[in-house]
Amino acid sequence: MRFSPRDRRGREAERQLDRVGPSLRSDSGSRCGHLSTSRTFAASAGRTSAAPPETISGQSIRCRHPARRPAKNSPGGGVRFIMSLLRKEMEKYRDVDEDELLKKLSEDELLRLEDELQELDPDNALLPAGLRQRDQTKKAPTGTFQRDNLLAHLEKQAKEDPDKEDLVPFTGEKRGKAWVPKQRVDPIMENVTLEPELEEALSSATDAELCDIAAILGMHTLMSNQQYYEALASSTIVNKQGLNSVIQCTQYKPVPDEEPNSTDVEETLLKIKRNDPDLVEVNLNNIKNIPVPTLKAYAEALMKNSVVERFSIVGTRSNDPVAFALAEMLKVNMTLKSLNVESNFITGAGVLSLIESLQKNTTLQELKIDNQSQPLGNKVEMEIASMLEKNTTLLKFGYHFTQQGPRLRGSNAMMNNNDLARVVRSESDGSFTLTLSVPELERAFGKKFKSRTK
Repeated sequence: MRFSPRDRRGREAERQLDRVGPSLRSDSGSRCGHLSTSRTFAASAGRTSAAPPETISGQSIRCRHPARRPAKNSPGGGVRFIMSLLRKEMEKYRDVDEDELLKKLSEDELLRLEDELQELDPDNALLPAGLRQRDQTKKAPTGTFQRDNLLAHLEKQAKEDPDKEDLVPFTGEKRGKAWVPKQRVDPIMENVTLEPELEEALSSATDAELCDIAAILGMHTLMSNQQYYEALASSTIVNKQGLNSVIQCTQYKPVPDEEPNSTDVEETLLKIKRNDPDLVEVNLNNIKNIPVPTLKAYAEALMKNSVVERFSIVGTRSNDPVAFALAEMLKVNMTLKSLNVESNFITGAGVLSLIESLQKNTTLQELKIDNQSQPLGNKVEMEIASMLEKNTTLLKFGYHFTQQGPRLRGSNAMMNNNDLARVVRSESDGSFTLTLSVPELERAFGKKFKSRTK
């Protein structure tokens, strides 16, 4: 059975009227005053010739107002008229405050509303993931919570619950065969033939000689380290014991620990201030408890001292302030020949201040700054190499460069300084060599020397 388009439009209008319900008919009739509807079902809803002009799909519409009457010649005029009524009906709910309505609802009404919404959208696609599941944990409390009573109850329940006995107790019965690994026997080469001379030499060799031969052949696993190295170091038979002899461990002589530095810090400082002629070397190595102000006082005292030639503060936890004080001392002191500040906490700034002070110092011949707490870096090493090339008096520089470029430049600078300080004079009866510093050479010969020889 087929329906015409007009029949389908009529059925759609009937379904829309069913959705609106009685409220549409009552509200529209009371509000307009000119419209009354009566529902009739015609046998043939789509036949416009049998129905009056105002009848559309079984819906009889009597309208006294000519402006509200649907067009006669328009087949969809009735549907548009009904849709306009629906839009007017929905306009009443635009300004409704939903929050106020929800506040007035009781708990039962809210539950029913939630059920209705669950039927409309069972997946809750518009809600966040944490709010899609309904609250199912509501139940009346059974009483106040008491933690001690709960622990006592659990402990009592655990003690009263009997342990489950093993259904199949272990009897210790062994089944099957125990796996025994096969013992592999190394094949013995019985038919080994050597040259007649070797056969005769080995047949008459003693255990000591065999031990020496094994050491020479590199079979160090057959003997002790002492036997092995003694056999290699000597051309004669030194092993008096054979390969199967009992070897005892070598008793090494105990090496005592190095004695702590016994230098009196305060007394030595006073001697430097008094310019003691017997105090030529000051060694404060590995004295950990020297405060920084005391080390600065040493640097200030060395400014006026004219006797001390070697000053060493290795491992004294010296830092940059001490290095700055020593740099100021080197600009003034013209007696010190060796300065050692290794194994301290001096950074690149302190090291650069020490190297830069050598431009005004012409007596220092040895400077050691290696093994500081942190690496100096490529930039600092390049500046050190540049300053060393400008110096002509430093003969020994104790620092291991990490970069190849500064290392090569520093070694060339030290080589040039040593060549400048070495003067060889040949005479008719022989030759002699004078190893002097540049200032001493200038004072001895009364002339200036170039800073570099090519």
